[in-house]
Amino acid sequence: MRLVLLMVLGVLSGCDEMTVQPKQLDYSAQVGPASIPADMVEFDRGTVAAERRAPPVTMALLERGQERYRIYCTPCHSELGDGQGMVVQRGFPAPPSLHSERLRSAPPQYLYDVITNGRGVMYSFADRVAVPDRWAIVAYVRALQRSRNASAAALPAGTREASP
Repeated sequence: MRLVLLMVLGVLSGCDEMTVQPKQLDYSAQVGPASIPADMVEFDRGTVAAERRAPPVTMALLERGQERYRIYCTPCHSELGDGQGMVVQRGFPAPPSLHSERLRSAPPQYLYDVITNGRGVMYSFADRVAVPDRWAIVAYVRALQRSRNASAAALPAGTREASP
């Protein structure tokens, strides 16, 4: 027992006080501001309030949303948004169809919050999907919903004549 106690004291006496050890400088002093990737859609950043406001819908936002949707959402929701993705075909519980009346009439903030916090068996994507990308996915889901439930009368006149 004395031998073990002497060994522990020997190990502890070799440690110095952690507060006087040299420390690395603050990262912000060494690295400049982060650059935004070329494929990232930028809008009002840096505040919690920015998360509550959807950016204006542009073609770049929709394309980014489609790309992010394919990466994060299609395994469960499928390319069509019908809730029959590959993991569902392998036995995972099916999510609701994005084309259901409940989700088509839900405000965009609801879809954003589900991506952020999860719901049911869907886990949170807050640590995987950046705030601008969440809004991009919401915009793409809205476009997907409109495309599936659009009537011919809603098409512009020039497009109506050109379609079969």
